[in-house]
Amino acid sequence: MVATTHPVQPLLGARRRWTVLAVCCLSMFLVGLDTTIVNVGLPAIGRGLGAGTRDLEWTVDAYTLVLASLLISSGALADRFGRRRVFQCGLAVFGAASLLCALAPSVGALIAARAVQGIGASMLSPVALAIVVNAMPDPRERAQAIGVWASVFGLSMAAGPVTGGALIAGFGWRSVFWVNAPVIVAALVLSALFVPESRGQRARRLDIPGQALLTVVIGVLVGILIEGPRIGWTSPAALAAYAVTGAATAGFVRVECRRTEPLMDPRLFRRPVFSSAVLGAVAVFVALNVTLLLNTLYLQHTRGWTPLAAGVATLPMAVGATVCAPLSGRLVGRSGPRLPLVLAGGFIAAGGLCLVTLDQRTNVLLLLLAYLLIGIGFGFANAPITNTAVGGLPPARAGVAGAITSTARQVGSALGIAIAGGLVAGAGPARLAHASRPGWILVAACGLFLFLVVRASRPKTPTTAAR
Repeated sequence: MVATTHPVQPLLGARRRWTVLAVCCLSMFLVGLDTTIVNVGLPAIGRGLGAGTRDLEWTVDAYTLVLASLLISSGALADRFGRRRVFQCGLAVFGAASLLCALAPSVGALIAARAVQGIGASMLSPVALAIVVNAMPDPRERAQAIGVWASVFGLSMAAGPVTGGALIAGFGWRSVFWVNAPVIVAALVLSALFVPESRGQRARRLDIPGQALLTVVIGVLVGILIEGPRIGWTSPAALAAYAVTGAATAGFVRVECRRTEPLMDPRLFRRPVFSSAVLGAVAVFVALNVTLLLNTLYLQHTRGWTPLAAGVATLPMAVGATVCAPLSGRLVGRSGPRLPLVLAGGFIAAGGLCLVTLDQRTNVLLLLLAYLLIGIGFGFANAPITNTAVGGLPPARAGVAGAITSTARQVGSALGIAIAGGLVAGAGPARLAHASRPGWILVAACGLFLFLVVRASRPKTPTTAAR
């Protein structure tokens, strides 16, 4: 039996619906910004706190790991206890953790605070999307709203390095965390005034065993990718990590198949459209985060650029994502996800291929062209992937459906950081460009993978999709 939501949507006028979208976009801007804003500041953080490369990787991935691990539970909690309530709780935790990050006296304290920040962020991503989905009852309007939502999220992800570079140049690396405070206060006030409460009428039980096993799977997998170059890929510790990952994955699947109300319903993945959209989200965010980290290390370490200059270099990526995301939303609403996905895959693949021969003297115009192409592809990708994933499920499952796709994004982010960091670990400035070449091949491969997602996408009637 499928739960239904309280009839909030029909009571909202057009202006109120789009105001709700604006408030949710404000929170999503924060989540996306904090996923990437730290990247450009890693060298400055390393100098300020005496941190090495792997400590810096954990500074980024502590946030994304916790975020990815808790997104689905946060979506379920929101469906159970109220989406606005969980949303506001997430804002408060995120704001408090941002202050702890700004005041961190050591890299260990910073990593811990980033993990707490991930807890708060996990209550924002899926819940914001669920609020938007429930506020927009018309499928076409919903597709356009998701396009706007994806545009803001894409802008925040791509603009993070630019914003971070400017803040670091003017105020130091701690300012990238202080800047969250006024945005959090504004979002809390606006959500109290304009965001309606909604929840599933039938409360779903919390799946504690499933949550614990999912956390182990994601944490150990990304952890071994980060620590593998240091401990050795065939060392006893690495072999133990592989065994734990495999056992936890098998246990997770077994537990979820036996529960009446699982954390992640395995039946969802029997739908090729949904499962391919989830894998597509992973691929897109692997490509984005490999690009951002390799860009930061290459431009600052190999080319000797300042954080501000390295951040400004990603402006073409931000522009491409911002311009193309709303266009993608309109295309999805008009003709479905296939064309935007084809464009996304083609542009991401082309951007990665531009840099497969990267060296110390690669023309800056080629770098900017590659970043523009990847940004355009990223902009086209988010709306069709998100709309495909949530469009085939009833609104009552919007929190969990949005959480699964958001989890896929954050898993992709964590994997991208871990893989990129592993490729260049130990490489000096002179060798870094050559060591990063497999990363650009991976970016191109992620773009090509979206063509497989296109093949799996099949238009569905509303009746079929709701079953």
